[in-house]
Parts: sequence; structure tokens; C-alpha cells
Amino acid sequence: MTRSDRPTIVDVARAAGVSKGTVSFALNGRPGVAEETRQRILDAARDLGWTPSHQARALSVKRALAVGLVLAREPELLGADPFFPAFIAGVERTLSDRGQALVLQVVPEAEEEAGYRRLAADGRVDGVFLLDLRVADPRIALLEELGLPAVSIARPDVPSGFPAVLVDDRPGIAAAVRHLVELGHRRIAHVAGPSQFLHAQVRREAFTQALADAGLPPGHIVEADFSAAGGARATRELLAHQPTAIVYANDLMAIAGLSVASELGVVVPGQLSITGFDNTALAAYVSPPLTTVRTDPYLWGRAAADALLASIEGGTVDDVPVPPAQLVVRASTAPALPAV
Repeated sequence: MTRSDRPTIVDVARAAGVSKGTVSFALNGRPGVAEETRQRILDAARDLGWTPSHQARALSVKRALAVGLVLAREPELLGADPFFPAFIAGVERTLSDRGQALVLQVVPEAEEEAGYRRLAADGRVDGVFLLDLRVADPRIALLEELGLPAVSIARPDVPSGFPAVLVDDRPGIAAAVRHLVELGHRRIAHVAGPSQFLHAQVRREAFTQALADAGLPPGHIVEADFSAAGGARATRELLAHQPTAIVYANDLMAIAGLSVASELGVVVPGQLSITGFDNTALAAYVSPPLTTVRTDPYLWGRAAADALLASIEGGTVDDVPVPPAQLVVRASTAPALPAV
């Protein structure tokens, strides 16, 4: 190798004292290489300054070495919702370790199907992530038709041959309602997400079931869009019914609810208790700090990427369990005032 030459895996193999094939297996994270040998190869690659040629790798394995994520959301809402950056960070962490890339498309909902079809037709990705599952989601059948491997975040409510990261929001919502009931609240309302999204529907159903389990009548429910503006509008509507507590389907709407309550002179938590969902970074720093439900979208991203890459490799991939959502009690909830 001359000084001007870029080091190749042949140079790495020579330096590590192994075959070129062994180097390829080790650098691509494939099984069958002893850990001591793998580390020796990685050390040799680092010492030589070797970096992978994405184009060469893609040609050698006849794959795109990229996976796709199509999001049919308004760009402004994506920027405001902390879930997506955390999930994508988890995906990227795993992909970068494996020399893979993420192709992200943000499209209007009307162009979502076309986005998947373009990715498949152009051979730009080897598989895709399915986020924001819909009720009776048509994308399951679409991806099966296109022959694209996929991993969904949560199990769809329609038959699916794709593995899923087993996210379940029910325990978190149920814990929030139980917490409020234990504090003496009986007039508990809910600001829900859009009903076409499966996770919004699951949270809404969990709220209704938790009230029933506590022997309480159905609470008022207002549907919003997961945005701060939507949460504010829904809060104004609900306060006309004088609830003593509101369970929000995400932190962004709950934080907007705190602001509306303050504007209207409703004291939180003295007159109104509020809970969120997601435990975003801001939740602990608003006033009062927000009682919410902790999830881990970064972990979900890593788990989804591992499962998708294994599926692309042709292995049998089972659903992936993840820790359940947990209630984090802070200062936005307190005992209900005695009925007058």
C-alpha cells in the first residue's frame, strides 16, 4: 500500500493475520468470528485508517445498505414533537455501528403510498420502519405487496407478518388514572390524539377502561392533534365542564394545558391536576413540574433497527419486547378539592 492509496480490506487482513473473508464478516458485524479475532481486526482497521466504501459494500452484497422511514406528518409538528428525534437517534446509533444509512422522507399523507413505492422501485432501501400506525393500517398490505421487509412500532390491529417492537401505552395511561383516583379525583377528562392513529386510540381506550375499573362514569374526551395549539384548544373546551383533572395523550399538549390554566386563573395542581405522556426533557422543568408517563423512544429506535437489519439478513425475527411505560409523579397532580 502506497502513502496515496486508500487502505483496503486486503491491507486490514494482512495486518490482522486473517483472511479477507474473515475481515468482511467482522467489519459487517456478522456472526461466526471469535470476539478476540473481531477486536484484532477492528484494531488493525483503525490503525490503518480504513473506512468502508459504501458503494463497494452495496455492490458486493447487492443491497442498498440503507433503510427507510416515511413520515406523513406536518414538518412543523415533527420539529415540535420530541419523540421523533429520540427515536431517530436510536435508529442512527445502531445503523452507524453497522455501516448502514437512514433514508428519511417527510411527505403529505396523500403522497405516503407513493413514497413507499418510490423507495422500493428505486432500490434505495432494503427495508423500512413503520411508525404512527393507523387503525386498520393499509401500509401493512402495501409493504407485503412491495416485498419490503419492515418493523412496526407496536403491533398493528390488522394481520401482519412483520415483527413489531411491542410498545404498549395502556399501563402508563392506566397508572395515571389510578394515581388521580387515589388522590380523590372523580371528574377526570382526557385530551386525546387523532383517532386515526392507533396509539392515540389505545391511550383513549385505556383511559376509558381505567375509569370504568375505578367505578367512575365516562369522562369528557376532546380529540386534538398532538400539537401545543391543539392541546390549548382542547383544554379551553374541557374547562367549561369543570374537571378536577385532565389526562393528556402527550406532554406537548399537557404543557400547553398548563399555560391555558394559568391564563384563566385555574391553579395547578390546587384546582386542576394535569398529567402528560412521554416524559420529554421539558416536563421536569415547567411550572409546576409535570406528572407524566416515561417511555424510551431511543431504546425503541435501537431495538427496531436491530430487528429490521436481522430481517433484511433473512433471519426469523420475533416481536421485540420493551419495558412498559411508567408513571413519573411530579408536582402537577395533588389531592382533589372537597366537593362543595
